[in-house]
Amino acid sequence: MSQQQDHSALYFLAGIGLGALIGAAAGMLLAPKTGDELRGDLNEKFKELKGKTEEWINEHRVKKAMDNAAEELGA
Repeated sequence: MSQQQDHSALYFLAGIGLGALIGAAAGMLLAPKTGDELRGDLNEKFKELKGKTEEWINEHRVKKAMDNAAEELGA
């Protein structure tokens, strides 16, 4: 995969993630809940998103390292 394709895919996935985050936040803010419930829900969703983001970043780093190693070995 070329460098440009890597960046395009990254921007596309970032856009999807940002859109999902905005949609989820809007849905939570417009739902009839108490402040404590809302803060708890937002905190839970933030932790979930943070975990998924860290997982995706780690997978991307491993894939890039494997691609670089394959290139160095001439595969």
